[in-house]
Amino acid sequence: MTAALKEALALQVPDPSHELVQVVRGRRSGLAITIAVHSTALGPAAGGCRIAHYPDPAAAVADALRLAEAMTEKNALAGLDHGGAKSVVALPTTTRPTGRERTALLHDLGDAIESLGGRCIAGPDVGSSPADMSVIGERTTHVCCRPVEDGGSGDSSFHTARGTLAALGAVADEAFGSPELAGRSIGVIGLGAVGAHVARLLSRAGARVVVTDIDPATRSLAEEVGARWVDPDNALTMEVDILVPAALGGLLTARTVPLLRCAAVAGPANNQLDEPATARLLAARGILWAPDVVVSAGGVIHATGVELRRESEEQLAERLAGIAATLRQVFHTARTHGTTPAAAARELAGQRVRQGASHPDHGAQRPPVS
Repeated sequence: MTAALKEALALQVPDPSHELVQVVRGRRSGLAITIAVHSTALGPAAGGCRIAHYPDPAAAVADALRLAEAMTEKNALAGLDHGGAKSVVALPTTTRPTGRERTALLHDLGDAIESLGGRCIAGPDVGSSPADMSVIGERTTHVCCRPVEDGGSGDSSFHTARGTLAALGAVADEAFGSPELAGRSIGVIGLGAVGAHVARLLSRAGARVVVTDIDPATRSLAEEVGARWVDPDNALTMEVDILVPAALGGLLTARTVPLLRCAAVAGPANNQLDEPATARLLAARGILWAPDVVVSAGGVIHATGVELRRESEEQLAERLAGIAATLRQVFHTARTHGTTPAAAARELAGQRVRQGASHPDHGAQRPPVS
């Protein structure tokens, strides 16, 4: 066992801001698995399983902590009776295991989740898929988003995109005085599962869509939806009304904010700000930022609605449309108190978590996912 892994394993004592931080070494795969549970004040903590390369185990733990806290905010702002969690499998290289090796790591992950007795409910994230959830589900019942044919809610990316479209209407209303997206120039950065759906939905809404991705193969999507393609090196300098980050996080920094040529930034990519202070840099430039914890909530709203609350499509559509109402509340609070949308969202989420903590029924154990 490496010294770095020993150091990471020492983090069995919870981080002060998290209820639980568990780091184990998978008995089959030998890989370091981190599960961070930030809060269960509102109910069992829900969050994705990230399978990715990290320079060392400590970096994986730090990522899990950050992502779990963001999930608490996301679930609280979405009105869900769930706290936030994240599971991270740290790969030693950028090559993702396949075949038996992948099955081994997924079974190890399932065992780690099962050991928490329902405190954490897992779903897909970067590096994992609905099919992977079925394999994890061979070792635990506490998993969402398995394929529909396996009794789950399936791929959540389209529903994340639906929620993003609702959010963009609220952003347009705040920035331009109308929620109408037709005729607006909107740039989508990242054409993965969610970003591609967002681009298609925007095209159908009549927006003037600009797209980019580091994978040149995705350029065919630009032709499909009638969008303009820009080189990924010019992604941040697109001259558009709204910029939509739909790839990995950390895009907005002290270095990149001065490059922006848009009125607003709103997208489903998680953790877009490299640090809280960047929200103030955006505000200083007069750029409206929609907190990603609100914009990206469509997937978890749909998955938990289908699998845990057994909601109808009408109820789910209403919840997804509610993302716009939440954003309007965030923007109103920010204007009223002279703060940033990031701070306003954090405060609104904190209020709901505190209310949940004061009502023991909110944190009661839910039945396992079946």
